[in-house]
Amino acid sequence: MKIGILGGGIGGLSTAIALKLEGFEVDVYERHSRPSEIGAGIVCWPNASFVLDQLGVLSQVAKVAGSLNYMHRFSSHGEPLGSLDITQLNQLMAYPSYSILRKDLMAILTQRALELDINIHYQHDVTSLSNNDNNKVCVQFTNGKNIEPDIIIGADGRMNSFARKYVNGNNDPVYQGFINWIGVFECKDEVFTDLSVSDYWGVGERFGIVPVSKTKAYWAGCVVSKNIDKVNPDLYKSELCSLFANWPDPIMKIINKTPLSRINKIYVHDHNPIKIWHKNNLVLLGDAAHSALPTSGQGACQALEDAWHFVHCLKENVNDIPKVFKQFTTLRAAKTSKITMGGRQVASSIFNQDQTFCKQRNLASKNMDHKSTVIGIAKLWTNSLPINV
Repeated sequence: MKIGILGGGIGGLSTAIALKLEGFEVDVYERHSRPSEIGAGIVCWPNASFVLDQLGVLSQVAKVAGSLNYMHRFSSHGEPLGSLDITQLNQLMAYPSYSILRKDLMAILTQRALELDINIHYQHDVTSLSNNDNNKVCVQFTNGKNIEPDIIIGADGRMNSFARKYVNGNNDPVYQGFINWIGVFECKDEVFTDLSVSDYWGVGERFGIVPVSKTKAYWAGCVVSKNIDKVNPDLYKSELCSLFANWPDPIMKIINKTPLSRINKIYVHDHNPIKIWHKNNLVLLGDAAHSALPTSGQGACQALEDAWHFVHCLKENVNDIPKVFKQFTTLRAAKTSKITMGGRQVASSIFNQDQTFCKQRNLASKNMDHKSTVIGIAKLWTNSLPINV
Protein backbone atom coordinates (compact mmCIF):
# COMPACT_ATOMS: atom_id res chain seq x y z
CA MET A 1 0.00 0.00 0.00
CA LYS A 2 1.36 3.39 -1.03
CA ILE A 3 0.38 6.46 1.00
CA GLY A 4 1.06 10.02 -0.11
CA ILE A 5 0.72 13.02 2.20
CA LEU A 6 0.16 16.46 0.71
CA GLY A 7 1.74 18.95 3.09
CA GLY A 8 4.85 18.73 5.24
CA GLY A 9 3.63 20.79 8.18
CA ILE A 10 2.95 19.52 11.70
CA GLY A 11 -0.08 17.46 10.66
CA GLY A 12 1.60 15.95 7.61
CA LEU A 13 4.90 15.07 9.29
CA SER A 14 3.33 13.67 12.46
CA THR A 15 1.01 11.48 10.39
CA ALA A 16 3.91 10.25 8.28
CA ILE A 17 5.88 9.34 11.43
CA ALA A 18 2.90 7.57 13.00
CA LEU A 19 2.29 5.60 9.80
CA LYS A 20 5.93 4.57 9.43
CA LEU A 21 6.09 3.42 13.05
CA GLU A 22 3.24 1.04 12.25
CA GLY A 23 4.98 -0.33 9.18
CA PHE A 24 3.26 1.66 6.41
CA GLU A 25 5.20 3.11 3.49
CA VAL A 26 4.60 6.83 3.12
CA ASP A 27 5.90 9.81 1.13
CA VAL A 28 5.42 13.46 2.03
CA TYR A 29 5.02 16.15 -0.65
CA GLU A 30 5.67 19.72 0.52
CA ARG A 31 5.13 22.84 -1.61
CA HIS A 32 7.95 24.81 -0.01
CA SER A 33 11.68 24.31 -0.60
CA ARG A 34 12.38 23.51 3.08
CA PRO A 35 10.51 22.85 6.34
CA SER A 36 7.86 25.50 6.89
CA GLU A 37 8.40 27.96 9.76
CA ILE A 38 5.11 29.83 9.38
CA GLY A 39 3.94 30.88 12.83
CA ALA A 40 5.97 31.98 15.84
CA GLY A 41 5.30 29.35 18.47
CA ILE A 42 2.97 26.65 19.73
CA VAL A 43 1.77 25.45 23.09
CA CYS A 44 1.79 21.66 23.06
CA TRP A 45 -0.98 21.11 25.59
CA PRO A 46 -1.10 17.68 27.30
CA ASN A 47 -3.19 16.09 24.52
CA ALA A 48 -0.47 17.07 22.03
CA SER A 49 2.29 15.91 24.38
CA PHE A 50 0.57 12.51 24.55
CA VAL A 51 0.82 12.15 20.76
CA LEU A 52 4.39 13.47 20.63
CA ASP A 53 5.28 10.79 23.19
CA GLN A 54 3.78 8.10 20.93
CA LEU A 55 5.87 9.47 18.05
CA GLY A 56 9.04 9.17 20.13
CA VAL A 57 9.91 12.87 20.19
CA LEU A 58 8.59 14.22 23.50
CA SER A 59 12.00 14.06 25.16
CA GLN A 60 13.51 16.14 22.34
CA VAL A 61 10.67 18.66 22.65
CA ALA A 62 11.28 18.95 26.39
CA LYS A 63 14.93 19.90 25.79
CA VAL A 64 14.09 23.02 23.74
CA ALA A 65 10.67 23.93 25.16
CA GLY A 66 9.35 25.72 28.22
CA SER A 67 7.39 23.82 30.87
CA LEU A 68 4.46 26.14 31.59
CA ASN A 69 3.01 26.85 35.03
CA TYR A 70 0.09 29.28 34.73
CA MET A 71 -1.91 31.37 32.30
CA HIS A 72 -2.26 34.81 33.89
CA ARG A 73 -4.90 37.18 32.55
CA PHE A 74 -4.67 40.97 32.83
CA SER A 75 -6.57 44.00 31.61
CA SER A 76 -4.81 46.42 29.27
CA HIS A 77 -4.11 48.51 32.42
CA GLY A 78 -2.38 45.61 34.17
CA GLU A 79 -5.24 44.66 36.50
CA PRO A 80 -5.12 40.91 37.32
CA LEU A 81 -8.14 39.04 35.90
CA GLY A 82 -7.42 35.61 37.32
CA SER A 83 -5.14 32.69 36.45
CA LEU A 84 -5.56 29.19 35.09
CA ASP A 85 -3.31 26.64 36.77
CA ILE A 86 -1.57 24.79 33.94
CA THR A 87 0.10 22.43 36.41
CA GLN A 88 -3.39 21.33 37.50
CA LEU A 89 -4.29 20.71 33.86
CA ASN A 90 -1.11 18.67 33.41
CA GLN A 91 -1.91 16.54 36.46
CA LEU A 92 -5.46 15.88 35.27
CA MET A 93 -4.31 14.89 31.79
CA ALA A 94 -1.15 13.06 32.92
CA TYR A 95 1.12 14.89 30.46
CA PRO A 96 3.05 18.20 30.55
CA SER A 97 2.31 21.39 28.63
CA TYR A 98 5.24 22.73 26.64
CA SER A 99 5.75 26.05 24.86
CA ILE A 100 7.97 25.69 21.81
CA LEU A 101 8.98 27.75 18.80
CA ARG A 102 7.36 26.40 15.67
CA LYS A 103 10.67 26.14 13.85
CA ASP A 104 12.05 23.98 16.68
CA LEU A 105 9.07 21.61 16.61
CA MET A 106 9.30 21.35 12.83
CA ALA A 107 13.02 20.57 13.08
CA ILE A 108 12.32 17.78 15.59
CA LEU A 109 9.56 16.23 13.47
CA THR A 110 11.65 16.53 10.30
CA GLN A 111 14.63 14.85 11.95
CA ARG A 112 12.42 12.05 13.26
CA ALA A 113 10.98 11.51 9.77
CA LEU A 114 14.48 11.34 8.27
CA GLU A 115 15.58 8.85 10.95
CA LEU A 116 12.70 6.62 9.86
CA ASP A 117 13.70 6.93 6.17
CA ILE A 118 10.54 8.81 5.23
CA ASN A 119 10.93 10.57 1.88
CA ILE A 120 10.05 14.27 2.10
CA HIS A 121 9.75 15.72 -1.39
CA TYR A 122 10.17 19.50 -1.25
CA GLN A 123 9.15 21.93 -4.01
CA HIS A 124 6.13 19.79 -4.87
CA ASP A 125 3.35 22.33 -5.25
CA VAL A 126 0.00 20.79 -6.23
CA THR A 127 -1.51 22.18 -9.40
CA SER A 128 -4.58 19.92 -9.65
CA LEU A 129 -6.35 16.84 -8.32
CA SER A 130 -8.30 14.71 -10.78
CA ASN A 131 -9.97 11.30 -10.87
CA ASN A 132 -8.45 8.48 -12.90
CA ASP A 133 -10.44 5.69 -14.56
CA ASN A 134 -10.70 3.79 -11.26
CA ASN A 135 -12.07 6.77 -9.33
CA LYS A 136 -8.76 7.23 -7.59
CA VAL A 137 -7.10 10.60 -7.30
CA CYS A 138 -4.22 11.64 -9.49
CA VAL A 139 -2.13 14.46 -8.05
CA GLN A 140 -0.38 16.79 -10.48
CA PHE A 141 2.46 19.03 -9.30
CA THR A 142 3.77 22.21 -10.90
CA ASN A 143 7.14 20.49 -11.49
CA GLY A 144 5.44 18.05 -13.87
CA LYS A 145 5.38 15.04 -11.56
CA ASN A 146 2.17 13.00 -11.10
CA ILE A 147 1.38 10.52 -8.32
CA GLU A 148 -1.47 8.03 -7.80
CA PRO A 149 -0.96 6.41 -4.37
CA ASP A 150 -3.50 4.08 -2.78
CA ILE A 151 -4.30 6.65 -0.09
CA ILE A 152 -3.84 10.41 -0.30
CA ILE A 153 -3.87 12.42 2.92
CA GLY A 154 -4.63 16.09 2.35
CA ALA A 155 -2.76 18.02 5.03
CA ASP A 156 -2.07 21.07 2.88
CA GLY A 157 -3.20 23.82 5.25
CA ARG A 158 -6.10 26.22 5.58
CA MET A 159 -5.51 29.00 3.06
CA ASN A 160 -4.79 27.18 -0.19
CA SER A 161 -5.80 23.54 0.23
CA PHE A 162 -6.37 21.72 -3.04
CA ALA A 163 -7.44 18.70 -0.99
CA ARG A 164 -10.21 20.58 0.84
CA LYS A 165 -11.44 22.04 -2.43
CA TYR A 166 -11.51 18.56 -4.00
CA VAL A 167 -13.56 17.13 -1.11
CA ASN A 168 -15.70 20.13 -0.19
CA GLY A 169 -16.17 21.89 -3.53
CA ASN A 170 -14.42 25.05 -2.33
CA ASN A 171 -11.68 26.22 -0.02
CA ASP A 172 -12.84 29.73 0.81
CA PRO A 173 -11.44 30.63 4.26
CA VAL A 174 -13.54 32.89 6.49
CA TYR A 175 -11.91 36.14 7.61
CA GLN A 176 -12.71 36.61 11.30
CA GLY A 177 -12.12 40.35 11.50
CA PHE A 178 -8.86 40.67 13.38
CA ILE A 179 -5.11 40.92 12.79
CA ASN A 180 -2.30 39.08 14.57
CA TRP A 181 1.20 40.46 14.59
CA ILE A 182 3.32 37.55 15.79
CA GLY A 183 6.96 37.60 16.80
CA VAL A 184 9.84 35.86 18.57
CA PHE A 185 11.75 37.76 21.26
CA GLU A 186 15.17 36.73 22.58
CA CYS A 187 17.59 38.52 24.88
CA LYS A 188 20.57 37.83 27.15
CA ASP A 189 18.81 38.83 30.37
CA GLU A 190 16.56 36.44 32.29
CA VAL A 191 13.36 38.39 31.69
CA PHE A 192 10.95 35.50 32.26
CA THR A 193 11.65 34.19 35.75
CA ASP A 194 8.22 32.51 35.77
CA LEU A 195 7.41 30.40 32.72
CA SER A 196 3.76 31.39 32.61
CA VAL A 197 1.60 32.78 29.82
CA SER A 198 0.62 36.47 30.15
CA ASP A 199 -2.62 37.37 28.35
CA TYR A 200 -3.63 41.05 28.26
CA TRP A 201 -7.18 42.02 27.23
CA GLY A 202 -8.20 45.45 25.96
CA VAL A 203 -11.22 46.72 24.06
CA GLY A 204 -10.97 45.10 20.64
CA GLU A 205 -7.27 44.46 21.34
CA ARG A 206 -5.13 41.77 22.92
CA PHE A 207 -1.48 41.05 23.62
CA GLY A 208 -0.20 37.60 24.61
CA ILE A 209 3.29 36.54 25.72
CA VAL A 210 4.35 32.87 25.93
CA PRO A 211 7.81 32.26 27.44
CA VAL A 212 9.84 29.39 26.02
CA SER A 213 12.78 29.93 28.39
CA LYS A 214 13.95 32.61 30.84
CA THR A 215 15.38 34.60 27.89
CA LYS A 216 13.02 33.73 25.03
CA ALA A 217 9.31 34.08 24.24
CA TYR A 218 6.93 34.24 21.34
CA TRP A 219 4.15 36.77 21.34
CA ALA A 220 1.07 38.04 19.50
CA GLY A 221 -0.41 41.52 19.32
CA CYS A 222 -3.96 41.50 18.03
CA VAL A 223 -6.54 44.09 17.02
CA VAL A 224 -9.91 44.22 15.30
CA SER A 225 -9.80 45.12 11.61
CA LYS A 226 -12.80 45.09 9.29
CA ASN A 227 -10.69 45.31 6.15
CA ILE A 228 -7.84 43.24 4.75
CA ASP A 229 -5.15 45.64 3.58
CA LYS A 230 -1.75 45.15 2.01
CA VAL A 231 1.02 44.37 4.48
CA ASN A 232 4.18 46.45 4.74
CA PRO A 233 6.81 44.89 7.03
CA ASP A 234 8.57 48.25 7.40
CA LEU A 235 5.50 49.51 9.28
CA TYR A 236 5.00 46.58 11.65
CA LYS A 237 6.75 48.13 14.64
CA SER A 238 5.15 51.55 14.23
CA GLU A 239 1.72 49.88 13.94
CA LEU A 240 2.33 47.89 17.10
CA CYS A 241 3.71 50.87 19.00
CA SER A 242 0.67 52.98 18.13
CA LEU A 243 -1.59 50.25 19.56
CA PHE A 244 0.30 49.14 22.65
CA ALA A 245 2.41 52.14 23.74
CA ASN A 246 0.45 52.61 26.98
CA TRP A 247 0.01 48.94 27.86
CA PRO A 248 1.82 47.37 30.85
CA ASP A 249 5.43 46.27 30.95
CA PRO A 250 7.07 44.33 29.38
CA ILE A 251 5.00 44.66 26.19
CA MET A 252 6.80 47.62 24.60
CA LYS A 253 10.21 46.22 25.53
CA ILE A 254 9.34 42.97 23.79
CA ILE A 255 8.06 44.75 20.67
CA ASN A 256 11.05 47.10 20.43
CA LYS A 257 13.64 44.37 20.98
CA THR A 258 12.15 41.89 18.53
CA PRO A 259 13.99 42.08 15.18
CA LEU A 260 11.74 43.12 12.31
CA SER A 261 12.75 39.93 10.50
CA ARG A 262 11.05 37.92 13.27
CA ILE A 263 7.69 39.73 13.12
CA ASN A 264 4.85 38.73 10.83
CA LYS A 265 1.39 40.19 10.27
CA ILE A 266 -1.55 37.88 9.65
CA TYR A 267 -5.16 38.64 8.79
CA VAL A 268 -6.70 35.75 10.67
CA HIS A 269 -8.97 33.26 8.90
CA ASP A 270 -10.57 29.97 9.76
CA HIS A 271 -13.09 27.66 8.04
CA ASN A 272 -16.65 26.71 8.77
CA PRO A 273 -16.79 23.09 10.00
CA ILE A 274 -17.53 20.52 7.31
CA LYS A 275 -19.20 17.13 7.76
CA ILE A 276 -17.47 15.24 4.94
CA TRP A 277 -13.69 14.86 5.16
CA HIS A 278 -13.07 12.37 2.35
CA LYS A 279 -13.76 11.63 -1.28
CA ASN A 280 -12.67 8.53 -3.19
CA ASN A 281 -9.21 7.66 -1.84
CA LEU A 282 -8.39 11.11 -0.41
CA VAL A 283 -8.96 12.10 3.22
CA LEU A 284 -8.45 15.49 4.88
CA LEU A 285 -6.39 16.04 8.02
CA GLY A 286 -5.24 18.97 10.16
CA ASP A 287 -6.02 22.51 9.01
CA ALA A 288 -7.34 21.20 5.68
CA ALA A 289 -10.11 19.44 7.61
CA HIS A 290 -10.61 21.83 10.54
CA SER A 291 -8.80 25.13 11.01
CA ALA A 292 -9.57 26.66 14.38
CA LEU A 293 -8.58 30.20 15.32
CA PRO A 294 -5.50 30.84 17.49
CA THR A 295 -7.95 31.72 20.28
CA SER A 296 -8.81 28.01 20.52
CA GLY A 297 -5.24 27.17 21.55
CA GLN A 298 -5.65 23.84 19.79
CA GLY A 299 -4.74 24.17 16.10
CA ALA A 300 -1.51 22.17 16.08
CA CYS A 301 -2.70 19.97 18.95
CA GLN A 302 -5.71 18.79 16.96
CA ALA A 303 -3.53 18.08 13.91
CA LEU A 304 -1.40 15.84 16.14
CA GLU A 305 -4.50 14.11 17.44
CA ASP A 306 -5.61 13.54 13.84
CA ALA A 307 -2.35 11.75 13.11
CA TRP A 308 -2.74 9.39 16.05
CA HIS A 309 -6.41 8.60 15.34
CA PHE A 310 -5.98 8.11 11.60
CA VAL A 311 -3.24 5.54 12.02
CA HIS A 312 -5.25 3.62 14.59
CA CYS A 313 -8.27 3.58 12.28
CA LEU A 314 -6.11 2.35 9.41
CA LYS A 315 -4.55 -0.42 11.52
CA GLU A 316 -7.99 -1.73 12.48
CA ASN A 317 -9.46 -1.77 8.95
CA VAL A 318 -6.52 -1.79 6.58
CA ASN A 319 -8.47 -3.76 3.95
CA ASP A 320 -11.47 -1.44 4.00
CA ILE A 321 -10.31 2.11 3.24
CA PRO A 322 -13.82 3.63 2.93
CA LYS A 323 -14.54 2.32 6.43
CA VAL A 324 -11.25 3.83 7.68
CA PHE A 325 -12.16 7.25 6.30
CA LYS A 326 -15.69 7.12 7.71
CA GLN A 327 -14.52 5.97 11.14
CA PHE A 328 -11.80 8.63 11.27
CA THR A 329 -14.24 11.40 10.36
CA THR A 330 -16.78 10.17 12.92
CA LEU A 331 -14.11 10.15 15.62
CA ARG A 332 -12.78 13.61 14.83
CA ALA A 333 -15.47 15.84 13.33
CA ALA A 334 -17.54 16.57 16.45
CA LYS A 335 -14.59 17.41 18.68
CA THR A 336 -12.80 19.59 16.13
CA SER A 337 -16.03 21.41 15.23
CA LYS A 338 -16.60 22.18 18.89
CA ILE A 339 -13.07 23.52 19.21
CA THR A 340 -13.47 25.64 16.05
CA MET A 341 -16.70 27.20 17.30
CA GLY A 342 -15.21 27.64 20.77
CA GLY A 343 -12.29 29.55 19.25
CA ARG A 344 -14.75 31.85 17.51
CA GLN A 345 -16.67 32.40 20.74
CA VAL A 346 -13.49 33.36 22.61
CA ALA A 347 -12.50 35.71 19.77
CA SER A 348 -15.91 37.40 19.79
CA SER A 349 -15.43 38.13 23.50
CA ILE A 350 -11.78 39.21 23.41
CA PHE A 351 -12.22 41.42 20.35
CA ASN A 352 -15.51 42.97 21.39
CA GLN A 353 -15.37 46.76 20.97
CA ASP A 354 -18.08 47.68 23.47
CA GLN A 355 -16.58 49.23 26.60
CA THR A 356 -19.39 48.04 28.90
CA PHE A 357 -19.19 44.49 27.58
CA CYS A 358 -15.43 44.40 28.12
CA LYS A 359 -15.73 45.61 31.72
CA GLN A 360 -18.28 42.87 32.42
CA ARG A 361 -16.10 40.30 30.63
CA ASN A 362 -13.09 41.23 32.75
CA LEU A 363 -15.14 41.09 35.95
CA ALA A 364 -16.46 37.66 34.97
CA SER A 365 -12.89 36.45 34.40
CA LYS A 366 -11.83 37.69 37.85
CA ASN A 367 -14.76 35.95 39.53
CA MET A 368 -14.82 32.68 37.59
CA ASP A 369 -14.18 29.34 39.25
CA HIS A 370 -10.79 28.78 37.63
CA LYS A 371 -10.37 25.30 39.10
CA SER A 372 -13.63 24.09 37.54
CA THR A 373 -12.69 25.78 34.27
CA VAL A 374 -9.45 23.79 34.11
CA ILE A 375 -11.37 20.56 34.79
CA GLY A 376 -13.75 21.39 31.92
CA ILE A 377 -10.85 22.10 29.56
CA ALA A 378 -9.19 18.81 30.51
CA LYS A 379 -12.37 16.85 29.79
CA LEU A 380 -12.80 18.48 26.37
CA TRP A 381 -9.20 18.01 25.32
CA THR A 382 -8.96 14.39 26.47
CA ASN A 383 -12.20 13.40 24.76
CA SER A 384 -11.46 10.49 22.35
CA LEU A 385 -7.91 10.01 23.70
CA PRO A 386 -6.93 7.17 26.09
CA ILE A 387 -6.40 9.60 28.96
CA ASN A 388 -8.71 9.50 31.99
CA VAL A 389 -9.68 12.74 33.70
